[in-house]
Amino acid sequence: MKDIPLTVKRSIELLGLVLIMTVIFLGNDIIMPLLMAFFISIMLLPVYRFFKKYKFPDIISIVIPIITLLVVVAGLVWFLSSQVAVLADDFPQIKQNVNTHLDSLSYWINKTFKISSKEQIDFINEQSNKLLSSAGNILSGAVGSVSDFFLFFGLLPIYIYLFLFYKNLFLRFIFMWFKDDSHEKVKESLKATETIIKSYLIGLLIQVTYMTILLGGILMLIGIKHALLIGVIFALLNLIPYIGALFGNIIGVLLTLTSSEELWPVLTVLVVIAAVQFLDNNILMPKIVGSKVKINALSAILGVIIGGTLAGISGMFLALPIIAVLKIIFDRSEMFKHWGVLLGDEKPEQSPMNLERP
Repeated sequence: MKDIPLTVKRSIELLGLVLIMTVIFLGNDIIMPLLMAFFISIMLLPVYRFFKKYKFPDIISIVIPIITLLVVVAGLVWFLSSQVAVLADDFPQIKQNVNTHLDSLSYWINKTFKISSKEQIDFINEQSNKLLSSAGNILSGAVGSVSDFFLFFGLLPIYIYLFLFYKNLFLRFIFMWFKDDSHEKVKESLKATETIIKSYLIGLLIQVTYMTILLGGILMLIGIKHALLIGVIFALLNLIPYIGALFGNIIGVLLTLTSSEELWPVLTVLVVIAAVQFLDNNILMPKIVGSKVKINALSAILGVIIGGTLAGISGMFLALPIIAVLKIIFDRSEMFKHWGVLLGDEKPEQSPMNLERP
């Protein structure tokens, strides 16, 4: 590779990038469960090693953390289901509140834009007809999405078990991929990757817990209805960097509007969310994760958008840890070090344009 011209090297890198993105787009149903299982198995490694330390058999050491994870997920699903059931019980009141807000909105549109109520109703009916005409396609796609969902999460425990069971086999393969004189650098990269993935994912679990308690608890004390549901939805959506918080705010506002005829609860929810998010971004999360995932904001946002485009919600969620792992690899490779610089948050104090060349 040293004898290949620099322009050819860069062209090969870009072509490789396009090829990887194409493979992810076409094979995301296979690749994303594997990646998710890989990251979760890294997170479960400390529990696995704890049982192995006390001479537990491999199977028991692997199955116990997986069962624990499934119990936690089942508890979360039960909690969300119970909150949605409470929301469904309030449907008559929600319908009344929605009608009140729609009447107020219709009056404001009429007064501001001089659009009559009849014109507004005609527009809504027209859009409703368009929506209903494509309902068949939406429902058929939904059936496929539900089956894909169950297939995705049905395969996860199996993949996690196999990743942990064949851990040493995969490590042997990785070391055999490189020359002997590179093994120390490979070992260092693997340790750094494990540390970052564990700190990031465990940090996210802690984040979901304290944000649900903080946000839901404060809103409940203030007297906002469905406070816990708003808290847990925002905490879960906040796992998607940058974009998730925006959707969390929107859903929080919509839930508050449906449960109240007044606007002050909406402003209260927005203020509380902003305060909790400020506390999370500037004090709590940096302390928990330890600022080990040093990715600049532009790379993170683009990563989330590209991940969502290529592989949906799972791609958005996994974008940041994937970028972090890639940065570790790039930083330790002379051939790809410039990509590590591009992804990192170390901004040069002086422009390279102003540096004097020898």
